[in-house]
Amino acid sequence: MDLEDEENLSSSSTEAKDSGSAGRGPPGDGSGTPGLADGCPLPNGGGGSAGRKRPLDEGSNGHAKFRLKKRRRAPGPALPKNALMQLNEIKPGLQYSLLSQTGPVHAPLFVMSVEVNGQVFEGSGPTKKKAKLHAAEKALRSFVQFPNASEAHLAMGRSLSANADFTSDQADFPDTLFNGFETPDRSDVPFFMGSNGDDSFSSSGDLSLSASPVPASLVQPPLPALPPFPLPSGKNPVMILNELRPGLKYDFLSESGESHAKNFVMSVVVDGQFFEGSGRNKKLAKARAAQSALAAVFNLHLDQTPSRQPILSEGLQLHLPQVLADAVARLVLDKFGDLTDNFSSPHARRKVLAGIVMTTGTDVKDAKVICVSTGTKCINGEYMSDRGLALNDCHAEIISRRSLLRFLYTQLELYLNNKDDQKKSIFQKSERGGFKLKDSVQFHLYISTSPCGDARIFSPHEPILEEPADRHPNRKARGQLRTKIESGEGTIPVRSNASIQTWDGVLQGERLLTMSCSDKMARWNVVGIQGSLLSIFVEPIYFSSIILGSLYHGDHLSRAMYQRISNIEDLPALYTLNKPLLSGISNAEARQPGKAPNFSVNWTVGDAAVEVINATTGKDELGRASRLCKHALYCRWMRVHGKVPSHLLRSRITKPNMYHESKLVAKEYQAAKACLFRAFVKAGLGAWVEKPTEQDQFSLTP
Repeated sequence: MDLEDEENLSSSSTEAKDSGSAGRGPPGDGSGTPGLADGCPLPNGGGGSAGRKRPLDEGSNGHAKFRLKKRRRAPGPALPKNALMQLNEIKPGLQYSLLSQTGPVHAPLFVMSVEVNGQVFEGSGPTKKKAKLHAAEKALRSFVQFPNASEAHLAMGRSLSANADFTSDQADFPDTLFNGFETPDRSDVPFFMGSNGDDSFSSSGDLSLSASPVPASLVQPPLPALPPFPLPSGKNPVMILNELRPGLKYDFLSESGESHAKNFVMSVVVDGQFFEGSGRNKKLAKARAAQSALAAVFNLHLDQTPSRQPILSEGLQLHLPQVLADAVARLVLDKFGDLTDNFSSPHARRKVLAGIVMTTGTDVKDAKVICVSTGTKCINGEYMSDRGLALNDCHAEIISRRSLLRFLYTQLELYLNNKDDQKKSIFQKSERGGFKLKDSVQFHLYISTSPCGDARIFSPHEPILEEPADRHPNRKARGQLRTKIESGEGTIPVRSNASIQTWDGVLQGERLLTMSCSDKMARWNVVGIQGSLLSIFVEPIYFSSIILGSLYHGDHLSRAMYQRISNIEDLPALYTLNKPLLSGISNAEARQPGKAPNFSVNWTVGDAAVEVINATTGKDELGRASRLCKHALYCRWMRVHGKVPSHLLRSRITKPNMYHESKLVAKEYQAAKACLFRAFVKAGLGAWVEKPTEQDQFSLTP
């Protein structure tokens, strides 16, 4: 069908729409719709229930003759205008030229060109029509460089505000994108990266935003990005993508989750690239797959809200932060699926999933899952252990960090075994004494939702205000230190008169207080994730990125992670205020409704299976201590300490005995922690609440 045919088709569909609307009166006015008052059906099938048959007249023998009521077929919606039609409306009479035809007879490739405003635009495709369509699409998108940009956008069914700023890096969009698919629950934007299922990312070559194995070098580079523009109400990603690539087919890939929290995955192939989207229903999954394609193929990002965008880290070596975030999330989810028989195991039930991924280069294809964990609860005070045998905090991100400690001990022992194994270890000797990570090694933390505490104290459905946060009347509550509720979920601000917790007080019934995950993660960004004991061997280790699967808000997360303690002073050498990459993922996780399970799962690379811990008791169901408890990790530390030559110790310790005493040997670590606590107090955010000291007063029994 050539250009004239398409124009006729467009005009005929418009005439049909006009003629169909002419026969109907205004809404609510029965004058233009015969029989409306009698209960006859409306053209769309609604109306009275008695209108299917009606008597025509009375026959000779008293029998009524019936006939089916003739219905006028409801006119369908006008066909969407593709790029060829839109360009012809703006620039009538354009001539398209065939530049080349290559390929075999059964799979030809045509290249067409069109000249617009003195510029020549080329497009290719398996037919001349598609090649012309691609050429027209490029020409349309170039209009941003010309004075009639608004005319181009209007022709494409979009509108620009009168004061649109083409130079702005930020723009807020009305939250109407998915209104046709679900009730308002801002579960963010779509699309997952794919993995090979063996803890490694695709090794096909350069990265692309697609999950397909097509190397980026073979994919046409993206065209210059369009300026931000508000989407008209009702235009969802599927509609927009259908205008740009008519006739796409969406495939249903999988369905998972419990009946009250289903998750569907849909896919679509656009220009040879494969895109996935997931959601609580198929329509939402389809929309997210479409939005992934729009972002990757057309560089069209439908949510440019500043708070939804990644916050970059100056020291991050990896490029393309959104690709990194999506890849890390996919790897953690895939590994958890492998460990739970494709999420069918009873222990796959969870509210929060966390995991740590390690990269050893500038490409996420080398990424490796180090650990995964689940959990949302803390120990009941009466189950505290004075021998370090119970886990106090079974929140997923806290368990992941403790799992990482096991991996670090394993890598230190690998280095200390022999010279051949030193190259396999992630550690190297430091010129300042002790050990440090190799330069290329980075750790990335993934959490399926925002950490409890300050990072989660916001309403995801409130509009984002332009005013600085300091103008908010409740601004003093932001950044406040918070504690978790014993054996439950949620947090409360620390009391201004919070006293030291005592062992006998907790056993008598006083609630055991545990600092929120937001506060602990802020602590990691100062003292490091290695903890005090490992600090005797290694230099501080920090997360390179923190990635959230849902409830990501850049402003709130950055405040919780480091901005609220930006006034920290006098940190020891090598310690700093770490500012990792912060990002959400394209295909946000659905909210997990229902009651949280009372167990926590953990797995570290090298483990044969997951360990399941009762969060109330801090031990497994048989009452055995976890491999992550203080006692178990202190055993690992003692073993490494026996292998490390004394000249390689960063802090001198003669004869380790008590757990608490060994921790105090790490002088620089303890000094950095003291600086952190002072920074919170100085900022008016409260005092850190520590556990009863009796918990750490234990030694290893022979």
